[in-house]
Amino acid sequence: MDKPSYLNFDHSKYEWKTDIDYRVHPEAYRVGKGEQGVLICEPYKSEIGRYWRFKTPDIANESSEKIYKLFLEYLRADDFVGADMARKYLQMGYTRARRYANYKGGKKYDADQDYRQLERGTGDAQKAICASIFYDRWKSAEANEKYVKLKKQWRDERG
Repeated sequence: MDKPSYLNFDHSKYEWKTDIDYRVHPEAYRVGKGEQGVLICEPYKSEIGRYWRFKTPDIANESSEKIYKLFLEYLRADDFVGADMARKYLQMGYTRARRYANYKGGKKYDADQDYRQLERGTGDAQKAICASIFYDRWKSAEANEKYVKLKKQWRDERG
């Protein structure tokens, strides 16, 4: 990608809204692609986001373990939206840690240079370990039988 996709982002067409309580109105939630909505959907953003960390492998392990436990708690409560949001935080732990592993300071583009992509391979090797920790928990969440069933049902009924 030559430039970051967020430069042409149209907020009015974004499915996820900051003024919706997705626990009260789960029907407004859409699974979407990847991590979409993860930093918007309340109350889950506040419940899960406070545990999302990947500064060191120990911190990443503790963080991903806590988020995975929340994922399982949401599933036990038949709260698909909560489970999907926890899954998204695990995925985001992987993708963001990979970004920091690949690029110094996690910065991929230089805004002062017309968003020129910066050199890859300049990042922190410890973040690759953090990414691996999150990756394993993310894939465990995605493979959970109850989650798979609820996700299929959700998509069939709601999109």
